[in-house]
Amino acid sequence: MSEELARSLPQIPDTTALVMTHSSKPNGRFKATKLLQKHAEIREFPAIPPWKPELMGDRVREVAQELGLRLTRDCGEFLVEAVGSNTRQLYNELEKLRLFASSSDQLISLETAAMLVNTSTQNSLQLASAIRQGDVGKALELVADLLGRNEPALKISATLVGQFRTWLWVRLMLDGGERDNRAIATAAGIGNPNRIYFLQKEIAHLSQAKLLQTLPLLLELESSLKLGKDELATLQTQVIRLCRLCA
Repeated sequence: MSEELARSLPQIPDTTALVMTHSSKPNGRFKATKLLQKHAEIREFPAIPPWKPELMGDRVREVAQELGLRLTRDCGEFLVEAVGSNTRQLYNELEKLRLFASSSDQLISLETAAMLVNTSTQNSLQLASAIRQGDVGKALELVADLLGRNEPALKISATLVGQFRTWLWVRLMLDGGERDNRAIATAAGIGNPNRIYFLQKEIAHLSQAKLLQTLPLLLELESSLKLGKDELATLQTQVIRLCRLCA
């Protein structure tokens, strides 16, 4: 492979964009990686965890600036909800908004984005929210919808784990007497300290004990999925148990 790359890369026009998908960061010690670094400008687009909306917001603003688009704040927040961490879809949707805009100075509003952007109303974070509220009916509906759209069950599980761990960290810090949002954000791995205000409201009715009890259930969910058990039945069972715990 390295020999083929060595022959081919110098012949590729400078205007060519090569898109490569990899489950992990390419090893810089490999000869193939060094050849790519020598002959190309490499840009990485790592997947953003769905439980880190502040990073998704940064991505939206970065791509919008790249395309010369001006977005209102609520428009940016809507795109985070609509697109999530799907960078390819984000480019597609923003390109659509760019073509719609009458000029580069036009400020794209939430109303315009809502009219044009393809959005899924269901995502794993909404499932976590339904569980937190103890809403069994909505949570089961979300599970069915997510699996119906071929959302990987393990990805759903990972999102739930990440979100409940975040809520638990915030609760632990608050119960420990910490009131500095920056300190809480640092401990919880949250990039934007302003999110702490909203997270506090979300967990106002959840005690530390209840949040701690969610972790074994989430671990059991992940373990069962990795053992190949029926995805729908496994998710439904654990989601019901989590909802009852949080109610």
